[in-house]
Amino acid sequence: MPAVTPSPSSHNDAGQPVTRRTSWAEAAAAADATKPSRAPAPTRTPSPAPAAPPAAPVSRPAEPIASVPGASPAGTEEPATAVPAGRTGGGAPEAAAPPSDAPSFRRSRPTVADAIAESPMPDFISSPGLFVKEQKPRPVGGFRGALYNLTGGAWNLGPGPKQRQEDELGRRISRQLQGSYNTAVLSLKGGIGKTSTTVGVGLTLAEYRGDAPCAIDANPDSGDLVERALGEGIYQQSSPRTITDLLENIESIDSLTALARYMHHAGRLHLIAGEQDPEVSDSLTAEEYLRIRKLISSYYSVALTDCGTGVTHNAMSGILQSADNLVIAAGYAVSGAKRARSTLHWLASHGYEDLARNAIVVITDKDEVSSRVDKDAIEEHLSGICRELIAVPHDRGVADGDLVTLDVLKPETRRAYKEIAAAIVDGYR
Repeated sequence: MPAVTPSPSSHNDAGQPVTRRTSWAEAAAAADATKPSRAPAPTRTPSPAPAAPPAAPVSRPAEPIASVPGASPAGTEEPATAVPAGRTGGGAPEAAAPPSDAPSFRRSRPTVADAIAESPMPDFISSPGLFVKEQKPRPVGGFRGALYNLTGGAWNLGPGPKQRQEDELGRRISRQLQGSYNTAVLSLKGGIGKTSTTVGVGLTLAEYRGDAPCAIDANPDSGDLVERALGEGIYQQSSPRTITDLLENIESIDSLTALARYMHHAGRLHLIAGEQDPEVSDSLTAEEYLRIRKLISSYYSVALTDCGTGVTHNAMSGILQSADNLVIAAGYAVSGAKRARSTLHWLASHGYEDLARNAIVVITDKDEVSSRVDKDAIEEHLSGICRELIAVPHDRGVADGDLVTLDVLKPETRRAYKEIAAAIVDGYR
C-alpha cells in the first residue's frame, strides 16, 4: 500500500500523534463498498505479458491513529485496494488500470504463428513443383527443334511424340537395378544376327546406363564377339586374352582392377573374348561358366552372354541355369523362323518354361529377303509364343559381318536396339 504523506505539523511536534486525513479514510471505505465481484475466468486466453513485481509494502511504526469514521484499527496496514482510482498515495494523478481479475482480451484473428502451426508442412522432396515451375524438355529435330533454335529458346513447344517415345526408352534402359542380371543370346541357326545383336544391344546399354555392362563370348565355335565390337585390326594389336586365360587365373582375381587385365573395352562396353583355338574352344563346361558368372556378378549389374549356335553344347546348361531372360535370334527366312520356334519349344519341354515364356525374339533382316517372303506372317507366327517380338531392319552396318558401331547404323536400327535393351531391362525383376 502506498504510504500516506503525514501533515507537515507532524515533523515539528515531536512525540505528538499523527492524524490522518479524514478524506483518505472515507475514500478507502467507498472503494471497498464498490469493489466488483469476480468474473469467471475465460476457458482460453493468450499468455499475458510478464507482470512487474509487486511493490514491497511500506512499513511504519505502530503509532496511535486518530479515530476517524471508517478508519482501520491502530497498528494495522491498509490494503492496496484502498487507494482511490486515478490517484497514488503521493497525490500524483495517473491513468486508471483495469481490474486484475477482469476477463482478458481474446484475439479475433489468428496470429502468424498460429497459421504456420496449423498449416501442413510442404514436402520439398516429393513435390518440388510446388516451388519451382517445371521446365519443358528441349525439343530435338523437326519443326519444334527448329523453332526452339530460331527463337533462342523463347518458344519451347516441348518434344514431339517421337522424341517422347525415345526418352521413355532411355528411362527404361537406365533403370537402377538391385543385384546382377544375365541375359543369354542364342539361336539354333548361325548367321542370322545373333552376335551383331549382342554387340548392338551391349553398346546401347553402355550408352544409357550409369554402370558399364559386360558381354561374355561363350561361343564354342571360335566366336567373334570382340572382333565385331572392336574391329579385327584393333583386336589383333591388343593382348588377346580369352576366357581360357581368365579361368586359369580366376582364383587370384579379387578386384575389378585385376579383372580388367582379362577384359577388352569398346567404349563403356566391357567384353570377355571367346577362345579362338579350335582344339580348346569347345572345352568350356557348365561349371566353368558358372564360376565366371559368379565373378562377373560381383562387379557388373548387367551381363550379356553370346551363346553360339545350338542349345546342347557343354556350357549351355550352366548358361540357362544362371540366365534371367533370353534373346532368341531369328531371321525372315523360312528356316530361321522355324528354328526360332523350335528353340522355344525345346526350352519349354526341358524345364525352362519361364525363360521361354519371357523370351524376346529378335528378327534381323540381315540378308534382305525377297518380297516373296511374308514378313507379317512370320512375325505373327512367332509373336504368340514369346513375351515380345522386335524386328531389326536391313542395315549394311550389320549385314557386312564387320565392326558394329552405333554411329554408322540407320536410325531405325538404333531404335530397334534400344527397344531390345529396354525389353531386357524390363525383364529384370
